[in-house]
Amino acid sequence: MSYYVSVKRMNEILKELQKHYKVYAPMRFEKRGRYSDTDLIRYAEINSIEDVVYDEKSDFSPKEVIYPITQALFYFTEYEYMESKVDDKKILIFARPCDINGFRRLDTIFLKNGGTEDIYYKRLREKIKFILMECGEGWDTCFCVSMGSNKTDDYSLAVRFENDNILVEVKDDEFTNLFVDEKEIEFTPEFVTSNPTKVNIPEIDSQELLEKIYDLDMWKSYNSRCISCGACNAVCITCSCFNTLDIIYTENGKVGERRRVQASCMHEDFTTMAGGLGFRKTAGERMRFRTLHKIYDYKARFKDEHMCVGCGRCDERCPELISSSTTINRLYDEVEKLKKGEATQTIEQTASTEEVK
Repeated sequence: MSYYVSVKRMNEILKELQKHYKVYAPMRFEKRGRYSDTDLIRYAEINSIEDVVYDEKSDFSPKEVIYPITQALFYFTEYEYMESKVDDKKILIFARPCDINGFRRLDTIFLKNGGTEDIYYKRLREKIKFILMECGEGWDTCFCVSMGSNKTDDYSLAVRFENDNILVEVKDDEFTNLFVDEKEIEFTPEFVTSNPTKVNIPEIDSQELLEKIYDLDMWKSYNSRCISCGACNAVCITCSCFNTLDIIYTENGKVGERRRVQASCMHEDFTTMAGGLGFRKTAGERMRFRTLHKIYDYKARFKDEHMCVGCGRCDERCPELISSSTTINRLYDEVEKLKKGEATQTIEQTASTEEVK
């Protein structure tokens, strides 16, 4: 069922929801943007429906709600340890289709990777329900259609903001009683069907081709452009790398806490091991790893879909104006050249063989 709800009434409904849910949405933080006198839009717990920024893309994804930048895992003494606690309330998140699809990628990484579930992720993920926000036409850096993440049916409520009123679709029976007195209407959320930015995903169908991709000169160009800041990872809904560290409270080192801290595969020391050995020493090698992970490795392992959802936040956040969509398209062109080179080589080899015969 769908309903026509005034903003005033929606705030009353929000108050009812907040008795049982923590409600998160993209919010505006004035003068906290990356440049002087610019705003920052990121996810936070809202107090009113007017807090929701629905007509601009958020600078950061909603993943921090259940995968915090810094998260206490457990506390310890010399004799015992105690797992950290979470709030008893459930969680509602206003999210766009690409981000909802992004959570599914995180689910795969944290709950299905290696046959062991991450309990610290799971205990928060189990609490979540989504309120779908329409995107309208999307934004100029989005390429969700190319990645197949522009649509979803994984939501409990869907909303469309129209001036002083809100159209609400209710899919989850748990919320039906909140709208029984509202005007019923015909409303089904619409999804983006075309983006200004389009990407072509290269088809990497052999180990031999993959090895040639590793040696492409294109990766070297990022050695001078990329500053390894990790901003692209910080805003990405599907980046999931982390480090763990122990915080010691006392001088004897026997009382403290273990924390999980988000990390970045683009940082210079991300693969550094004891003794100083590092697997990816240049920015280009790290860019190669990140790009292939988003549009090859993940799907090769889990089969269903690529890791990247095409939200375009990485393009907007990079201080060096490196575009992931452009990088993917550039890789596609290089792979096509490699394939044509292989085809030409095969023809030449066949001709030579026939001449010998």
